Amino acid sequence: MSFPTTEVAVIGAGPYGLAAASHLRASGKETVVFGQPMEFWEQQMPAGMFLRSAWYASDISDPSGQFSLSDFKTREKVEFSAPVPLESFVRYGHWFQRQLLPDVDRRKVTRIEKNGSFRLSLSDGETLSAKRVVVAAGISRFAYRPPEFYTLPRKRASHSSEHRDLSRFRGQRILVIGGGQSAFESAALLKESGAEVELVMRAREVRWLHGSVHFRTRLGALRRLLYPPTDVGPPGLNQLIARPHLFRLLPRPLQTRFAYRAIRPAASTWLRDRMDGVRITTGRRAARAVTFGDMAHIELDDGTRREVDHVILGTGYRVDVSRYDFLGAEILRTLKIDQGYPRLTLGLESSVEGLHFMGAPAARSFGPLVRFVSGTGYSARALTEAIIRSSRSRS
Repeated sequence: MSFPTTEVAVIGAGPYGLAAASHLRASGKETVVFGQPMEFWEQQMPAGMFLRSAWYASDISDPSGQFSLSDFKTREKVEFSAPVPLESFVRYGHWFQRQLLPDVDRRKVTRIEKNGSFRLSLSDGETLSAKRVVVAAGISRFAYRPPEFYTLPRKRASHSSEHRDLSRFRGQRILVIGGGQSAFESAALLKESGAEVELVMRAREVRWLHGSVHFRTRLGALRRLLYPPTDVGPPGLNQLIARPHLFRLLPRPLQTRFAYRAIRPAASTWLRDRMDGVRITTGRRAARAVTFGDMAHIELDDGTRREVDHVILGTGYRVDVSRYDFLGAEILRTLKIDQGYPRLTLGLESSVEGLHFMGAPAARSFGPLVRFVSGTGYSARALTEAIIRSSRSRS
């Protein structure tokens, strides 16, 4: 039986999927994109959030360089400033998609199998054949729930990514777990919504991100020396992280050390004032969590207890590509995986020939840059160049 065929199928229509498809099409590669544009950003991030990244590090890459965040603001005559509001970034993503990829296929890919070429099963029962598949399906499946909270039902403990509107917790006592941006911003938004909030974190002190957006802007030409456009990591280390093809050459222990230093839990300085009224408990972790009646009872490792209406887990994400339920059993069996991450070559290609991964799943091969929107440029170019080289070598 024959099926409709495409050269490249991209799964995911967030920043990485959109960037990959725009570069591939510009190179002449027939490309189909599947997914709801900007779905994770629109549905699984809280209203009122701001981007942690600087303005200049929030562009979705396109080959012409004419569809940046600033281009969107100018052409659409919309007003917003740094830090970039989530709502404005989502609108930018939709604008980018309409301009460059108006034919995004919004059907869901339910299964990928390979027998020579790839066979994609779609949510409406149709099937597509593709020579290559690019997985840019995001991190929603990787939300991390610490084991000590397994005993709590969802109505008492949930991940920060499960909430779009935090105002539902108005008047309730909420415990936020975590020491990074999502935990702190969730705590601030909850407090501003009228909840009574405490944040508990393992680190002994809060790490505030230095080098504010306003400070960097005042640096002028010196900014590019200290802060490359990718804006990931502290000065010095950020120059290495901005070059994933070099970062991957480092010994694994050094990669791990540098990656942690670049993205260790921290919060933007502009959140500092908004945390007034939020109790912050440092150097502690939850040891036990149980439900009594309508309340969650949390015991910390110092023996103190908290009784709250709900626990918000700002505990981040842990990549495990086996949790992509659309990957067929045979693909998973042959896919080389290291601590949940696929092993990738320079073209972001996995051990399954023709299967590529973008975004966070590529971080163990290319470093922390590819966890951020600013990594769409390197990733899309590396992917496209590799596919072009492969096509030429076979012709």
